[in-house]
Amino acid sequence: MGSDNSDTSDCAVHDVIVIGAGISGINLAYRLKTQVAGCNYVVLEERDNIGGTWDLFRYPGIRSDSDLYTFAFSWHPWNRENPIAEGEAIRAYLHEATTVTSLYENILFQHRVSHASWSSDDQQWVLVVDTADGTVNFRGRFIVFATGYYDYHEPFSAEIPGLNKFSGEVIHPQFWPESFDYRDKRLIVIGSGATAITLVPTLAREAAQVTMVQRNPSYIVSIPNRAPFTWFGHYLPTSFSWKLRRWWYLIMSRLMVSFCLKFPNAAKSAIKKEVTKQLPHDVPFDPHFKPRYNPWEQRLCLCPDSDFFKSLASGRATVETDTIKEVLSDGLVLSSGKKLNADAIITATGLKVQIAGSIVIEVDGKEVDISSKYIWNGAMLQDIPNAALIIGYTNASWTLGADANAQLICRLLGYMECSDYGAATPKRENMQEQDSKPVMELTSTYIKAAANRLPRASNTTPWVSHSNYMYDMLFAKYGRIYRGLKFVRKSSQ
Repeated sequence: MGSDNSDTSDCAVHDVIVIGAGISGINLAYRLKTQVAGCNYVVLEERDNIGGTWDLFRYPGIRSDSDLYTFAFSWHPWNRENPIAEGEAIRAYLHEATTVTSLYENILFQHRVSHASWSSDDQQWVLVVDTADGTVNFRGRFIVFATGYYDYHEPFSAEIPGLNKFSGEVIHPQFWPESFDYRDKRLIVIGSGATAITLVPTLAREAAQVTMVQRNPSYIVSIPNRAPFTWFGHYLPTSFSWKLRRWWYLIMSRLMVSFCLKFPNAAKSAIKKEVTKQLPHDVPFDPHFKPRYNPWEQRLCLCPDSDFFKSLASGRATVETDTIKEVLSDGLVLSSGKKLNADAIITATGLKVQIAGSIVIEVDGKEVDISSKYIWNGAMLQDIPNAALIIGYTNASWTLGADANAQLICRLLGYMECSDYGAATPKRENMQEQDSKPVMELTSTYIKAAANRLPRASNTTPWVSHSNYMYDMLFAKYGRIYRGLKFVRKSSQ
């Protein structure tokens, strides 16, 4: 367990230690509190506030890329009329949900886990935790990595030739400086994903000019940012209206994904038709809005109330589809030879994918290589006892997948307690190595770049990632959770 030799004999032993107090950690804490009787749990959060992504990211216009009726917790409804919300509103919602359920009392802030070591003899995890007062150890029978899927300290670094030559400010949205004043400035946003599609219309309101430079375009779908079935509120209870909206988005989003995957040409045609209607006459569909991949091979970019297309129509935002030849002191040159002048460059090039944070994981003194392990029902890793991780959906709201995992974890904990088991370890037997696929199947550049750092999935249960909320919830509540797990009785200690 690294070089730390601190004595852990007087540490309290927690039933569950949750690492991370973002969306996933908060939801799991609620499930542990309400579904696992007498559970002694603690949440360790590296930062000084809850929220994870929503507390870290502060770039202009940051908003959800999923509807809030499914992105919000099922146990604390999103009761506002806008399905797409900005970061400030989401932070307020998370604070409200955590406060009314008294979850704050179990969260310890500024507690960064650096090592996690499992002892089969003790049937316990020992965590090395850095705090403001020094390094301490925590002991727990079960741990959950609710750490998200990207590196909070380092963004994805795309190859941009000569970027160091630029004399103006270079900003990555993950670390947006509060002091940056972009009014009346010429800005270049490099990227075409959800972050870029969010930034461009927001910056264009005050900047002199915003140019989005993209190597390949993304699919952009405009949606009205208002709740459906508002008239129901006049006749039915508010709680019913919320449930109706939630199920509407659950079903419609699933149908959209299924339609895009099964009928990609028809989906392309439908998206092209809608985008073309919204484009200014001087902005062509091809090449700026004609991706090289099929819909939902990467996430669709949502555009509430057509704000991205409105920024193009205003003339304050433009799009260039090309590769970058070089960056100069006052701008950049595209491969076509076109020069773009800029006062600041914003690199919206993606995130650096990372599972379980940067925590070193050891089992009986041997360090674990996560990339060599298969995932068990989207929630645990092969050969790692009493440990789970939360990975939300990439083809729907993250929270739906996170909650399916949380429900499965709670049921497993109850099963172990009733059966007097002290350890549960996913074990693969008689599996062919070629039966393997990425745990995240999107083709986004930053996800493909992280393929050698991610765990593996299979087409054969239970070694599968999860992607279907209704199926996953049914399995979490009623499925044969003992398949693929090796159980050990509680030790006499």
